[in-house]
Amino acid sequence: MIGNIKVLQTNFFATIQDQGRFGFSKYGVPKSGAMDQISLAIANLLLNNDENAACIEFAFQDLVLKFSEATIIVLTGAYVDAFLNKKKVKMYRRISVQKNDVLAVYNYRKGVYGYVGIVGGFLSPLVLNSRSYYKTITASFYLKKNNKLIYNGRGEYKEQLFSTISESLFFRDYETLKVYPGPEFFLLSEEQQVILSDSYFTISKNYNRMAIVLEEHLTNTFASMLTGPVLPGTVQLTPSGSLIVLMRDCQTTGGYPRILQLSEPAINHIAQKQVGDRFRFKLSNQF
Repeated sequence: MIGNIKVLQTNFFATIQDQGRFGFSKYGVPKSGAMDQISLAIANLLLNNDENAACIEFAFQDLVLKFSEATIIVLTGAYVDAFLNKKKVKMYRRISVQKNDVLAVYNYRKGVYGYVGIVGGFLSPLVLNSRSYYKTITASFYLKKNNKLIYNGRGEYKEQLFSTISESLFFRDYETLKVYPGPEFFLLSEEQQVILSDSYFTISKNYNRMAIVLEEHLTNTFASMLTGPVLPGTVQLTPSGSLIVLMRDCQTTGGYPRILQLSEPAINHIAQKQVGDRFRFKLSNQF
């Protein structure tokens, strides 16, 4: 039986995301996908879903959803207070949902991006082989009040689950983020390279799905350069000395020096850091 979730309360940061849109960078199409791919994967594993099943990604503000049919959901990612019909529920556990139940998510205690996974995944339209929202690519690019999200209702869903997962195994406040030298890294002076390796950096208020700007600056001595390819996790150095960490919705090309490239786990970890959080880059030449 096909069910739907009615969005009762939402915000600009709530979207539908899967692993992302691959193979279209040459056309200028961003990859998108879940900001924290680890949390997305855990949600789908707990539900025995396909690994690319779409989930709701939420961040920063409250989210309230009403279900039209019985199903099973899980909550992963940022630590939040979640309630089903005003009764508190745990994260990283299967949650049985009945017809007309209401899920409410409040209070971001740690982290930024959380995920609502559902049995079978959300059935938003496939666009370029992905259900991930992105402005100009999909008809919707964030969840709006009264939107209805389609899913496969599974009745009472009798399957038992006795194993548990400790969220602490996956969600940690990593102080160091593994990075690799970017294409322009070795054009930096030795002093600049040392600064990148030995300094702490801080997440600024300039933060979204496209990029995270760091508070600290690094003197830019580069001449102007031609536009080149960039990826999620690329760290760019602007002419003013700002450091910009590109994220999942980033453009596919850029004209600033690409001095570092975050590892895939590091992209997930930095996505969950809040404004004011500090970290260090750990440079590696081992891919």
